[in-house]
Amino acid sequence: MQKLIGYLRLMRPANVVTSVADVLAGIAIAGYFFPQSIIPGWHTVAGAAGMSQFPVLLLCISTIGLYSGGIILNDVFDAELDAKERPERPIPAGLISKKAAAIFGGIWFFIGIFAAGMYSKESQYLAVAIMVSCLIYDKYLKHHSLFGPLSMGLCRGLNLLLGMSIMLDKVQELWYLGIVPIIYIAAITMISRGEVHGGGKKTLWFAGALYFFVIACISYFAFKNGQLLVTLIFLAAFAMMILVPLFRAMQNPIGPNIGKAVKSGVIALILMNAAWASAFGVFQIGLFIVILLPISLLLSKAFAVT
Repeated sequence: MQKLIGYLRLMRPANVVTSVADVLAGIAIAGYFFPQSIIPGWHTVAGAAGMSQFPVLLLCISTIGLYSGGIILNDVFDAELDAKERPERPIPAGLISKKAAAIFGGIWFFIGIFAAGMYSKESQYLAVAIMVSCLIYDKYLKHHSLFGPLSMGLCRGLNLLLGMSIMLDKVQELWYLGIVPIIYIAAITMISRGEVHGGGKKTLWFAGALYFFVIACISYFAFKNGQLLVTLIFLAAFAMMILVPLFRAMQNPIGPNIGKAVKSGVIALILMNAAWASAFGVFQIGLFIVILLPISLLLSKAFAVT
């Protein structure tokens, strides 16, 4: 039982839930959930395709596998550092061996790539790109001041596109939307470097500016699509969840405060993704994504987020 819990701790289940929200947001942006889009001029073949939910399931399984593989291999590569800074983690604590963890992560990567390939080769290419991005971040770029946050953000940006790949033409048309989660995750990654020893106020203020930029971007697309009022409901909750702990960390940038800001930022991805769905005329899917929030919060009480 202890080993089973150890493997679950390696996966960080609360975070995995947020990756599912990424994909659901991408699918909503692509216009797959309804045969006719609410947004004028927004066309989809989903109705003709019979609105099969099997592709949605496949892409959700894919992101679960890819995120789990990436986070597990992160702990494998960080085993020596964690032995000094976070000895309670499963690998440095001796609960799970590095070899067993590496195999476990590899299995999840395989599941992620295989599930995406069952839908389309284009989705599989994106899944492979996510895996490669995760490994490059885990092994080489994590501690780089610039490319570390950007490479971590790239994983999330590609994850949004993985959901959008359910309608390939939407990836080609709206690929640039993936830049927004890159910026958001880059901000969280910058903040997270102060979790153990504390951080600097300048970094926190810069991250806050990036947060406001992300909110402004989603607001712009909501306004452009005539969905601003309903989207503001999600954005208000999103802003409160990320900014309140961030401001507390700014006032006293010690490790525990920064850790809370990072934890809230990661879980708040669910609200950000709900806002994306609403901004593209799928308010109902936004509400469904929000259901993932209490699940993630509950899991975060049992398993570490960072």
